[in-house]
Amino acid sequence: MQYLYLWLDLGSLAIPFLFSFHPKLAFHKKWRSFFPALLLMMCIFIPWDIIFTAEGFWGFNEAYLSGIYLFNLPLEEWLFFLCIPYACLFSHYALITLLPKLTLSKRTTQIIYVSLVSVLIIALWYGYSQWYTFICFAYAILLLGIVYNRVPNLLSKFFPTYLVILIPFFIVNGFLTGSWIDEAVVWYNNEENFGWRLGTIPVEDTIYNLGMLLTVFVGTEYLESYFNRNKA
Repeated sequence: MQYLYLWLDLGSLAIPFLFSFHPKLAFHKKWRSFFPALLLMMCIFIPWDIIFTAEGFWGFNEAYLSGIYLFNLPLEEWLFFLCIPYACLFSHYALITLLPKLTLSKRTTQIIYVSLVSVLIIALWYGYSQWYTFICFAYAILLLGIVYNRVPNLLSKFFPTYLVILIPFFIVNGFLTGSWIDEAVVWYNNEENFGWRLGTIPVEDTIYNLGMLLTVFVGTEYLESYFNRNKA
């Protein structure tokens, strides 16, 4: 099972990359905005990853890795921040293109936003002493608040597609956290999280993923609007 993490990364990227050039989807035309937004996300999440790895809040099973490291993170973890956001944002734009009515009303978006942030605040109140829980939930609350108050229409598009994206997320992250294999690829120190699992997946991972993808999505949309205004 060596290189399992690498194959999960590349397998997640392969089909979205190939279909990026489909004339109806044409995700490659958004690369000018997507990749700078991806870089912005990496500037936030990779230092976080490096620190948490160094502090032993989580770590990696060498049996599933290539053995190549940069700043104490395996090559596969670096590729995670490219392959997974690419696959997920491609899926988002493909769903919006193929199902243009897959957008929530203003009222429904407001209900989901208020409910989600309320749950995160309550959870944060009880989990503030666990570093993964605290940083993950605090970042999501801050980001959701900024987006909702400045560009709430983006959440109307993001929330429904995120629910769909959670399906492949649970499959990939299930493998990473030990489902269907002998040992976890990525292990977690439960003293730094709630210890609650969805199968083998820490509940914090769903919010971590939301924060990561929403960062890239908002950055992509902002840059697309900027480029389109200048072109006009």
